[in-house]
Order: sequence, then structure tokens, then C-alpha cells
Amino acid sequence: MTKKEKAQYIQTELERLFPETPVPLDHSDPYTLLIAVLLSAQCTDERVNKITPHLFAKANTPQEMVQLSIEEIKEIIRPCGLSPAKSKAIHRLSELLLEHHMGSVPNAFEALEALPGVGHKTASVVMSQAFGVPAFPVDTHIHRLLTRWGLTSGKSVVQTERDAKALFPKEAWNKLHLQIIFYGRAYSPARNPKKNIDYITQTVGTAAAKKGLK
Repeated sequence: MTKKEKAQYIQTELERLFPETPVPLDHSDPYTLLIAVLLSAQCTDERVNKITPHLFAKANTPQEMVQLSIEEIKEIIRPCGLSPAKSKAIHRLSELLLEHHMGSVPNAFEALEALPGVGHKTASVVMSQAFGVPAFPVDTHIHRLLTRWGLTSGKSVVQTERDAKALFPKEAWNKLHLQIIFYGRAYSPARNPKKNIDYITQTVGTAAAKKGLK
């Protein structure tokens, strides 16, 4: 079975398992999504969703956020971890949105990645989920699973993203990256990976045999 054939099988199974893909981070617009994704660095989505209601009750626009002090923001987001850096980034990016983008989140990779605290993965999530632009954000679940499934070398997240985009159709990227995350959480947790032989790893060989592939 070629990588392309394996990718087609995996896409079909993920669609069967996860036909609906709600964005895991609670948000109401591109700005609140951007802040939630920034907070999710080294923090679970579940914890972020517990913290953001408190933050957004005080400030859910750049205009309101800059009225808070960095210390106020830090105190609210402390449970998410890395609060000193994240609070400074949230405050400064809100200032920059007001200064350069009329208070709106830009829908361009370069502009997003120029904001403090916003890397390529965060920008990819915002572009795909807020603006519907095809992107393939690679988080730890996706990097781990695509490596495990033999679809990428696993040398870097950059290589994993490049390989994923080459193997899967562009129109499926935005949904697929969420499906893989959901799959990882449900079927292939990161702990004790050698003991957890996930469903797709178990069945991809069977699927190949049925099609007469090796």
C-alpha cells in the first residue's frame, strides 16, 4: 500500500468515526479564537475553556483587552501556564491589532505570524477555523500519529505539515486536522504508545490485504 493509498484509507476511516468536527476551543469570533489558541500552548483545551470565560467576561475585544493591565491578564490566565509570557503577548498583540489592523484579526499568515505569541501553528488554526482558508495545523497529536502511521518521517513538524498537505486533498485539510486530533484523544493516547496499538494501525494492513495491496 502506497502512502497515498494509506492516506485515502485513513481519511475514509476518520470521516466515518468523526463526521462532525466542532472546534475544541470555545470562541465567538476570530479574536477570541486567536486568544484561546495562544493560551492552549502547553495547556489542554479543557483547561483553556475553563479560563477563557473569566477572561472574556472582562475583555473579549482588543479595545477592552488593552484596558486591562498585563498583571490582571496574568492573574486570570495563570492556570493555563506560561502566564508571564502569554499575558504580555495577549496585551501587546491587542495593541498591534488596534494600531495596524483597525482592531480586527488579519486573515493573512504573514500578518498573523508577525503578532507576538503567534507562531505558524496558531496562525494556521485561525486561518482555517476562523476564515476557512485551507491550512493543516500540526500539533503534537497530528505529528505523533502521522509519524506512527508511516505518512511522514517525523523529523520535524514542518516536514509533517508538508507531507500531510501532499497526501491529503486540500479541501479536506481544515476538517482532517481536527479529525486526527479527535482520533488521537479517543483511540491513540500519547501515554505508553507501545502498549496502545491504535485502531488504524491495526486495520490498515487488513484494508490493504482486502484490496490486494502490500
